[in-house]
Amino acid sequence: MDYFKSKLFLKYIWSYLFILLIPLVFMTVFLYENAVKTLRTEIESSRLAQLSQTNVTIDSRMKELSEIASRISYDNRLSSYRVTNTQTSPEAIRALDQYKATSSMIDEIYLYFHDDTRIYSSKGLTDFEVFADNLSFERWDKPSLYNDLNETKHPTVRPADVVTKTGGVQDRKLAYLIPITPNSLNPHATVMVFIKESQITNLIDSILGNYQGLTYVLDAEGQVLTANHQGDILSIDALAALFNTITPGIQERTLDGKAHSIVSVQSETNGWTYMTVMPSSQFFSSVLDVRSFMMMIIGIVLLVGVAIALVLAKMQYQPISTLVEFAASRFPEKKPDGESRNGNANELERIRSALQNYSSRIDLQEPYARNQYLSTLIKSGNPDPLSSELVQLFDLKLNKDYLFVMVIGWNDSKHADMELRRRIASSLAQIELPDLQATGYGVELPQLDRFGLIMSFDSDEEIDLITRIKQIMEQIRGLLLDTLSITPLIGAGSAYSQLHELTQSYVEACSAFDLLVPGEYGSSALFEEMSKTPSHSYWIPNHMQLKLVQSLKQGNIDIASQMIRSSVNSLQSSMLPALLVRCISFDLLNTILKTASELGEHQMLQQIAPNMVFSSSLEELESVLLLLASQLCNEVKKDTQQEEQTLIDRIIEYIDAHFTDHNLSLDTLAYEFEVSPSHVSRSFKEKTGINFLQYIWQKRLDRVFHQLKTTDTPLKDLIQDVGYLDTPNFIRKFKKETGLTPGQYRKLHRTTGSDAGNESAS
Repeated sequence: MDYFKSKLFLKYIWSYLFILLIPLVFMTVFLYENAVKTLRTEIESSRLAQLSQTNVTIDSRMKELSEIASRISYDNRLSSYRVTNTQTSPEAIRALDQYKATSSMIDEIYLYFHDDTRIYSSKGLTDFEVFADNLSFERWDKPSLYNDLNETKHPTVRPADVVTKTGGVQDRKLAYLIPITPNSLNPHATVMVFIKESQITNLIDSILGNYQGLTYVLDAEGQVLTANHQGDILSIDALAALFNTITPGIQERTLDGKAHSIVSVQSETNGWTYMTVMPSSQFFSSVLDVRSFMMMIIGIVLLVGVAIALVLAKMQYQPISTLVEFAASRFPEKKPDGESRNGNANELERIRSALQNYSSRIDLQEPYARNQYLSTLIKSGNPDPLSSELVQLFDLKLNKDYLFVMVIGWNDSKHADMELRRRIASSLAQIELPDLQATGYGVELPQLDRFGLIMSFDSDEEIDLITRIKQIMEQIRGLLLDTLSITPLIGAGSAYSQLHELTQSYVEACSAFDLLVPGEYGSSALFEEMSKTPSHSYWIPNHMQLKLVQSLKQGNIDIASQMIRSSVNSLQSSMLPALLVRCISFDLLNTILKTASELGEHQMLQQIAPNMVFSSSLEELESVLLLLASQLCNEVKKDTQQEEQTLIDRIIEYIDAHFTDHNLSLDTLAYEFEVSPSHVSRSFKEKTGINFLQYIWQKRLDRVFHQLKTTDTPLKDLIQDVGYLDTPNFIRKFKKETGLTPGQYRKLHRTTGSDAGNESAS
């Protein structure tokens, strides 16, 4: 057997794989996230230590520059007199060059005496105007430069700026201004040191290693002294938010819509802040090895899991496949001519159908699913092995000591108000009678003037069953009278203890109801009281004949067969004379023939052969009666199916003619054709394959398609013309169906008048 052609077998495989994949996915995510978190913590801790080392290194370099400025202030060679003297100035220039050579951080060193027109460097003496013209700063103009050199009282570092030299050569440099003598309230000169930004960034990179991210050095006022970008650059707003709120340590912030990890340290010497900013997503790129290893593990587990799933699924499916083969050999599926067998049918459904010898389907569309289940329950007993699950699903309390069925009706049903019927259905949907320990559930019957009511109640040792049933009937009558002001006709069947016996009670309730006199408001009948056996007990009991007639009318061969067998068994055990037994048996035959005549099956009398009537034994007579009952029930079912098909054809014709009416509904169809809404819904879907609302929607949609293609009618009018009053809702459903709005559909498919004429002509 090819297991892979079975959907059930594939479901078993997928279920086992699913069970395997759930813990696998959770384990993978946990390990992966834990690895990323651990690695991230290690990286951030390492980054914090590296930034602390960077802080110490740069602080020591800046301290060196301050010490150089201090030594310059006390160096006689660089006094104002010796620097300006033509004979000693070369020695001063060499001294500056020596100081420059003592630090790799210094790109150039300058000495400026306040209010002087000249500035001195390791390369010589330069007029200040010439100096300012040769070195052009992007954000430091000549007046500001002159003022800072003369007015600076404390060591100051200017942020990295673009410096353009003569000839257009550009470079980014920081300027460190140190007034001398240091710590003096009235310094007489300023030492200005130029530091290339690359010197600082290279120093930071050498300490941070292969770090890929953003690095910033901020002064005590929060100005960016230097920045190193290896990756995406943050926006100005993000930088402003970052620099204004940052505190030393490790933090996580959302910048420019992305999560970033921020590590920063602050110098205790000068208040500078050293900061690295790295997108959190980059941490995941650092776990490639872990991810590759885990993917390999997952692959291995999946392969092993697939093999295990195949073995387990085959073991699980093997008994089912055996049952399917057995069911197919003993109970082959019957298919109409021309219809191919559905090879993908669910095996469990096929087994259940074969063992139960019938097909049962529940329409899961509320509010008809529960009514359909209850209707099946009273008409066919309890055929569905899922019945207990459905009872739980619909929250039905049918587990009490006894159950029975009531048929409730009223007069002038043809002219009854639809709202009244809905109110009756709502009132009978679920009834609680606490004082009688009873619960009831309403069932819509095909007839408009009738409702079924399944009652479940607990026994009471002080009250017999008939009295309890009468009390329940009286409370139901009072309830309908008080709430709806109607006085119903009520027929009740006998009470049974098993759920599958409800069909017996329903047949009895229908028998009792049919014997009520129409027009007698408030009359009721209890089957057990109407079917009491007369004094000559050897005749067929009255209740058996009543149930036989009703079961034949409903096409219920199970109950009809049960009544025939019970009657024949009663005759066999009666020890009556043979002639009297034969006369009594004719009573059964007459009951069947009379019922057939009432149902319009007049040809059945012609089918009776003499040898069938004058049978030699009660066993043969029983076979004859069972055969006749079976034929009659089959004819009733066939007639019912034909009537339902004819009814559905008429309903479809009515819908096709009135689908543009916005009042069209199941209720209007029910009252137009004098059947219950639930019966219309169930029969419509069984015969057409789609439900009522889907059919209406498709009819209206087809009309809208045609109108959009061929007319210029405004959209709102067009939608209302097809019976849809909620225009926005229609547009949403239209777009979901077609992927286009009605306007877009019209533009795409609109035909001109000539095109439409040509199409119609062709």
